Amino acid sequence: MRRAPGLVMAVLGLLACVAPAARAQFGRNQVQYQTFNFQVMRTEHFDIYFYEEERPTVEVTARMAERWYDRLSRVLDHQLRGRQPLILYASAAQFQQTNAISGGIGEGTGGVTEGFKRRIVMPLTGSLAETDHVLGHELVHAFQYDITGMGRFQAPGVAALPLWFVEGMAEYFSVGPVDAQTAMWIRDAAEFNRLPKISQLDDPRYFPYRFGHALWAYIGARWGDEVIAQLLRAGGRQRDPLLAISNVLGVQHDSLSAQWHASIRSATGPVTAERQAPGDTGAAGGRQFNLLNKRTTGGELSLGPALSPDGSRVVFLSERGLFSVEAFVADAATGRVQRRLTRTATDPHVESLLFIYSAGSWHPDGDQFVYGATVRGRPALEVVRTGNGERVRRVRLPDLDEVFNPAFSPDGRRVAFTGNAGGQSDLYVYDFAAGAMNRLTTDVFADLQPVWSPDGAQLAFVTDRFGTDVAHLTYGPYRLAIMNMASGAIREVPAFSRGKHINPQWSPDGRSLFFLGDPDGVPNVYRVELASGSLFRVTNLTTGASGITAASPALSVASHAERLAVTVYRDGKHEVVRLDGAALAGEPVSDTITAQRTAAATLPPGTTPSTPSRVASYLADARTGLPAQDTFPVVNYSPRFGLDYVAQPYLAASVSSFGTFVGGGVTMYWSSMLGDRQLATMFSVNGGLRDIAAEVQYINLSRRADWGILASQIPIRYGFYQQGFDPSNGDYVQQQTISRQTSRVAMGMLSYPFSRVRRLELAAGVQQIGFDIEVQELRQDQTTGSVTESKRSLPAPDALTMGVGTAALVFDNSLFGGTGPVLGRRWRLEVTPMIGSLDMVGVLVDFRQYLMPVRPLTLAGRLVHTARYGADAADGRLTPLFLGYQTILRGYDNNSFSFEECDDPTASCPVFDQLLGDQGMLVGNVEARLPILGPLGVLTRRALPPLDLFAFSDAGVVWSRGEQPAFLGGTRNTVVSYGVGARVNLFGFIIGELAYVNPVDRPRKGWWFQLGFTPGF
Repeated sequence: MRRAPGLVMAVLGLLACVAPAARAQFGRNQVQYQTFNFQVMRTEHFDIYFYEEERPTVEVTARMAERWYDRLSRVLDHQLRGRQPLILYASAAQFQQTNAISGGIGEGTGGVTEGFKRRIVMPLTGSLAETDHVLGHELVHAFQYDITGMGRFQAPGVAALPLWFVEGMAEYFSVGPVDAQTAMWIRDAAEFNRLPKISQLDDPRYFPYRFGHALWAYIGARWGDEVIAQLLRAGGRQRDPLLAISNVLGVQHDSLSAQWHASIRSATGPVTAERQAPGDTGAAGGRQFNLLNKRTTGGELSLGPALSPDGSRVVFLSERGLFSVEAFVADAATGRVQRRLTRTATDPHVESLLFIYSAGSWHPDGDQFVYGATVRGRPALEVVRTGNGERVRRVRLPDLDEVFNPAFSPDGRRVAFTGNAGGQSDLYVYDFAAGAMNRLTTDVFADLQPVWSPDGAQLAFVTDRFGTDVAHLTYGPYRLAIMNMASGAIREVPAFSRGKHINPQWSPDGRSLFFLGDPDGVPNVYRVELASGSLFRVTNLTTGASGITAASPALSVASHAERLAVTVYRDGKHEVVRLDGAALAGEPVSDTITAQRTAAATLPPGTTPSTPSRVASYLADARTGLPAQDTFPVVNYSPRFGLDYVAQPYLAASVSSFGTFVGGGVTMYWSSMLGDRQLATMFSVNGGLRDIAAEVQYINLSRRADWGILASQIPIRYGFYQQGFDPSNGDYVQQQTISRQTSRVAMGMLSYPFSRVRRLELAAGVQQIGFDIEVQELRQDQTTGSVTESKRSLPAPDALTMGVGTAALVFDNSLFGGTGPVLGRRWRLEVTPMIGSLDMVGVLVDFRQYLMPVRPLTLAGRLVHTARYGADAADGRLTPLFLGYQTILRGYDNNSFSFEECDDPTASCPVFDQLLGDQGMLVGNVEARLPILGPLGVLTRRALPPLDLFAFSDAGVVWSRGEQPAFLGGTRNTVVSYGVGARVNLFGFIIGELAYVNPVDRPRKGWWFQLGFTPGF
């Protein structure tokens, strides 16, 4: 479910007081900031869900989808069963608000294909070529699910296969065997001896998209692309990719790995032979320096560099803060990080810096910096001071969906940027003084990465307009263009005939444009003289100059200094290299270097006449399978429930002297196509009709406020058995006494998220708890041997009927480590009134704080107070408040006590009674947590489960109406424990905790080991 933390999803157990620290529900919110009125476009094979804002682009996307269906159905020799759902969002920010996919969607997720309804859910990217790529990639997953599907009671076989197999295949079928970006990754791995064996590809060190892509390209080139479909079917059946490779290809995976590696080294050796590693020139001549790398920043990502006007400082994006990609300022001479500019990980309002496709810009005075962000689901320009990160202004842009690559004008009065609206990217300018936005382009072409000329009269940018044919959906490579700001006229900047041209940067004198290009198949920095058209290669790297994707910004030139900074990919990391002075001139090159492109960008071993690539052929053929430019029919979206999956049904039966027992149950989950309506049904029987349990739960997620209703009947059956002789007549008697407590609930629920980290929860309803006691008896007459059976009911307590409610205000901006939160804050304020057979109000205050004074050490603290107030707060039918739950106070578990700890086992036991009360409880906990293994650990062994060591101290007191705590002048003393322990995350399924604890107020117990299964508080 999308926003489960925001709804009270469980029946209120009103006769049992659950430990408050365990009951408190936390978690961030996935906020639906906007309401989307979907329609459905129907093509031959697709139902495309979209809203009006997307209409100009969705017609084009529908034609893309049908072309991809034709391509993939032929290469995989398969027709999809049923119609294929495709849910489109106008931007990534709106895609992240979807209900169709459970859980949060990360910034790096370009699309999702889920297995229940085989839905493809994706955003439009603002680039026709990139939208086409993502759509093709996701449709491969739909074919994978359908080909390996096993029915509703078993997950498709592809779900058991590793990511390199699944994602690598999707990338190969959608990109093909020629891709400069993947070739760069493979070339780098070969250069640094990091090529993985096939059996190692599921290691997190190897990005599955790139390495999987390269392996499938190799297999397709050697055995033909048709064999990939055979491997998919075999892998789906056997759920073992290595076994599938052996059976289908007739070669063991170790041998295949060696052959693959040999092919890579043979192909990449000539490409790297005459090129430079970053820093080579700097070591000799002092002109090129490795500026930002893991040694200087502590992170493996240094992205989107932006040099200050004088070149003395650089803003860059990095994950060095551990939990998110943030903006930092560094000294451009030494690489020393000076300060952090953003804190999106804990900021309640800023969801994203759009770091994959965007960078920022310095104000001409060098004191301010502007970047694009997503704020409360909408785009904004954020202007901050570079000295302290203080926000100067926030410009909200409600008419757009996303904003990328803002650039200050030379006078600092305007900002040019790329805006995404309705799935189209265009150029805009915002005037700070006028408070107005002006749209510069209006078309389906991608217009990206604008930058002002030094005199402010021109705008250089990246576009695909010069080679894209919308009618036939062929896409030209990214080219450089210049717009005259006075007339709006656009002209192409002549450069290379092949490859991409992105990330333009003006030289300080305005005579040249620097840019990133890959005319020879290796991305590098180039310079073009605008007057003459002469081309110069500024870097000649062995791997390449690139951000995370092939279109990510990675280049910056100081506006008033001869200094350049560029992100390079080296040894599996993204680093920033600086060039100064004469190094910016570069070496003259001509368009003839494009002849080398095919060799450098083609994934080994390349295609041969004996094994022509079917994938490369269909990617080169834009017209086959492409529908005519007709208007597809559109209908309004009407939510209908469809079965997602059925939890494994169960059936049990037994026979005893009292008869036959039959039990069983089934749970079914339903949802609408958009996931905005969800239904869960449960039915089980464990005996007779009175032992039927049933629950129906409906959740509506179509608006920002989530609401739901729940109705349930849950019987609890318990009892005892006895046998013997009746002393009055000598009969032999077997007697079974069965007690039932049946809870019937009808409830409504509402959750309203104010932001990602704060929400209001409300629930109200009626609960009835009925009681029943039944005696079943078998009696045998010892004289005649006859057996009689009887049933009778015993007097039981009257049923309880109550109106119940909950109101809670929740805050949670904490960040979770391997076994528990490590940074941030959580709190919950809750009241639970009850009226009717029992009149009382429950109160819960739960506050938690997490600090990281020295990475990776976390200091965690928690303060919890729960209490009951009202006429029936001390009613004996309520389970007492208990202090000894392991999640509250370690060392006092009720199952750990022995009679030896009580002075008089036949009377009260003070050492245990001190843990019970009926009115209130106050608990404090502190922990020092040190990750040993895991992403945050001292030892970052990714193959091992996260392991944390911790030291702790717990203290708490519980009291009743007649016994107040000592700090209020009463007799109840505080109970204390302390100790050390370890927690381990067992592969994401469960977190185990082993504590060596000293329960101070159990003097006869001493130190002991306590095992539990719970994350850190």
